[in-house]
Amino acid sequence: MGPLVELVHLVIKIYIYLLIAQAVLSWLVAFGIANRHNRTVSMVGDFLWRITEPLLRPIRRVLPDLGGIDISPVVLILLLWFVDAEILDFYVRYLA
Repeated sequence: MGPLVELVHLVIKIYIYLLIAQAVLSWLVAFGIANRHNRTVSMVGDFLWRITEPLLRPIRRVLPDLGGIDISPVVLILLLWFVDAEILDFYVRYLA
């Protein structure tokens, strides 16, 4: 695989892991397991929010309100998987 394709694949995988970590942390805070006033939890939460929010915000605008359920991370993960698969498929078909 070309170095650029490998880099893009790696960035997408890391971003998916960050989305999952942000969702899990938000559940932990919502259920009172993690305290938002803890400095470490606050710093990690702020970092994850700043990294994931720019791509989640447009998806949240399009999705209908489902009450207290936010499925935008799931939608974004599916979109990222699709983009990753298409990039890898394009590389294998036309550039390899």
